[in-house]
Amino acid sequence: MHSDRPHIFDRALLIQRRAKALPALHNHDFLYNWTSDQLQDRLQDITRDFPVAVQLGEFSRPITDTAIVMGHTDSGNIIGDEEFLPFAKDSIDLLSSNLTLHTANDLPGALIQINYALKPDGLFLGAMFGGETLYELRDSLMQAELSLNGGASPRVYPFADKQQMGGLMQRAGFALPVVDSDIITVTYPDIKTLFADLRGMGQGNIITARRKGLTHPRLFDMAEEYYRTHYTDNDRRLNASFEIIFLTGWAPHESQQQPLRPGSADRSLADELGTKEMAIGDMVSP
Repeated sequence: MHSDRPHIFDRALLIQRRAKALPALHNHDFLYNWTSDQLQDRLQDITRDFPVAVQLGEFSRPITDTAIVMGHTDSGNIIGDEEFLPFAKDSIDLLSSNLTLHTANDLPGALIQINYALKPDGLFLGAMFGGETLYELRDSLMQAELSLNGGASPRVYPFADKQQMGGLMQRAGFALPVVDSDIITVTYPDIKTLFADLRGMGQGNIITARRKGLTHPRLFDMAEEYYRTHYTDNDRRLNASFEIIFLTGWAPHESQQQPLRPGSADRSLADELGTKEMAIGDMVSP
């Protein structure tokens, strides 16, 4: 059957690679731990209880002690997929996602499903990789492939940016959405160590359109040469940027603060500023 769903990522390969990475994840989980701490800090600023909490993804610590974990393997409490959430409507008080949504083929659909599963006035907290992630590696690999092959295949994920995520949160129906980001810069002695860390995080290349044939033996050497020329620190280590986008949104509820209707303000902006309102025609000389 034909499907209109996008297939940017090979989700079957993603599940295999996450399962392979999980046993040794403790050697590579620094980003998951950092984002988990950030999500916990955001949650502590909210003075209310969330009796039913669910976390998507088994690669990070739950942000609450009582959270149910949903993952791709039996290491979690629930086996499920971010693209097809197995939760009933209005069943969850708090749903969190830590570095999992960037590989969803249908990201708008995943956000809509999250909102659907939340109880009215339920909270979604998420962290995902953003558009500036690994821009140094992306550029270096592209330049090397252009030199060797006259063209480049996708080797780094097509990450969304903050503006796009703000629009998608609104499109998914979240109330009071907030989107912000931080950039974490990690340094590596060489490109081989960077690749090993990415595989250890379960973040290897799963792009469906990736080149599946043999890689030119000079590709990664040339990429590292370009990397060292353009993206190193004072100690000649390779800089690798990870942009983390944080998402906060609430399932709509009548008790939430609502924006004023146009024309419903009691006082005009001119009154507040102590100035006089002027029509456009009064401001333009004949």
